[in-house]
Amino acid sequence: MERAQKYLTYFLSHRKVTNELIRKIDEENIDYKPAETSMPAGKLVTHMLTSFYMFAKTAKDGSPAVFGEKFDEVAPSLTEAAEKFTAKTIDVISSLTSEELERKIDMTGIFGMELSGSQLLQIAMDHEIHHKGNLFVYVREMGHTELPMFVSRG
Repeated sequence: MERAQKYLTYFLSHRKVTNELIRKIDEENIDYKPAETSMPAGKLVTHMLTSFYMFAKTAKDGSPAVFGEKFDEVAPSLTEAAEKFTAKTIDVISSLTSEELERKIDMTGIFGMELSGSQLLQIAMDHEIHHKGNLFVYVREMGHTELPMFVSRG
């Protein structure tokens, strides 16, 4: 459980900032996108929230079956979705055992190889950080100037 706690602390250091950015997206900006080829803000947020959960759940279950689920309607608002998926992801990461983190999972259908639970969590973190950077651009272009640091230390 000590390793799971380290992953959880790292996850939260980034997710707290992600959630702060999400709270800045007003309902009228849910379809905003900075370029024609960009995802709309609501879709980007939903993608971020559900993806990390799916990676963590796959590490826990030892199966990528959760990647087949649809999460189109995750909550009535982006802020509620962030709260809901953050809580669900915290629960999953907190429950990971050392064995689950080391276990190899057949991810050939998605990534073309087997990956351990730890590797899946690292991919999830890299993915979250990448899209959090996108989200900073979105909320800046929505007119927000008071933005958090890229990582939370509190």
